[in-house]
Amino acid sequence: MRTRTRTTVAVLAATLALSAVTTAGASAASAAPAAPASAVTRTVADDPAPPRDDSGAAAPTPPGPAGGDPTGPAAGTAAPGGDPAGGTAKAAPADPAAPPASSHCTETAAQELGWGAPTRESDFDGTTVPPDWHPYGPEPGHNKKGTRTPEAVTVADGAMTISADADGNTGAVSWHPGQKYGRWEACVKSDEGRGGINALLLLWPVAEDFPVGGEVDWMEIMDDSRQKTSFFLHYGRDNDQDYGSVKHDSTQWSAYALEWTPEKITAYVNGKEWYSNTDTDQFPPRPMNMTMQLDYFGNAGGPTAMHMDWARQWALPQSTVATLSLPPGSAATGQPRDFPDRKPRELSGPEQQAQTAMLAREHR
Repeated sequence: MRTRTRTTVAVLAATLALSAVTTAGASAASAAPAAPASAVTRTVADDPAPPRDDSGAAAPTPPGPAGGDPTGPAAGTAAPGGDPAGGTAKAAPADPAAPPASSHCTETAAQELGWGAPTRESDFDGTTVPPDWHPYGPEPGHNKKGTRTPEAVTVADGAMTISADADGNTGAVSWHPGQKYGRWEACVKSDEGRGGINALLLLWPVAEDFPVGGEVDWMEIMDDSRQKTSFFLHYGRDNDQDYGSVKHDSTQWSAYALEWTPEKITAYVNGKEWYSNTDTDQFPPRPMNMTMQLDYFGNAGGPTAMHMDWARQWALPQSTVATLSLPPGSAATGQPRDFPDRKPRELSGPEQQAQTAMLAREHR
């Protein structure tokens, strides 16, 4: 299919430094507290939505035929990994949780909004990728360019890093099990790049049924200087998209957060809202898992990297945990038709027990 970008001309001129954004037909969002970042820009003539392909990141050239690998059912067809009966997760405690003492990010949405203690967290204190984070590959990279390799994902000095080189060797890593509805926040920074390597945090459909399963790119940094962050909400069988952006220096450690409720999707940076959407027809229909990617688009002029100090996940009262997952320590893929053995699935009894024990240890 050919990518089709749905653009709306809806700018909220806030009186504060950061303004919230809503999609067409959504009610106006209130202005966020004052922040050092500059105001949100919308998809308007002087800030057009970058052209996209269907594999999870903006493309530097006009879109041609879609090159992704959607494997899910047609729109309206149930897919595995939906809302299992009795799968509602417990709400997080109400008391605010301060960031870790060693955190590079001290201003967070969790602290600003009182999200309480997370239901899951990763601090990357070891020397290997934690078993609930699943590196992609080895496999061809984004749009079949370069290579996604697990060797590009490393853990050292309290951070997880994805590295990329000029030959297109890069990486991606996904966090399982996923959930429908919830909150996510990660402390990240991105080194400057050259020529076409994008840094992303996103939610990807656990059922691997893109585009009907949706995609939420809640931090996509495309410019070489890493001074602007974009938001892309993909939805529908035609891969329609809603777009927003904010000017922010992402070469500095920054806390990027996403809140997804049945009524609203909201993005934050350092505790300040910069994008929101209340058009529920555009929301993902089933559970999603968080993914960190450094995507290669060709013509990259040199090495770069992105780093994650910590990641947090919160369940909401409405949240449901995915019934599909990956066994601890197994490889993931962005191309399930080519690598079906790496696609999330119903775990066997022993695999499920191992995952449950792993998550229990992680949360102690």
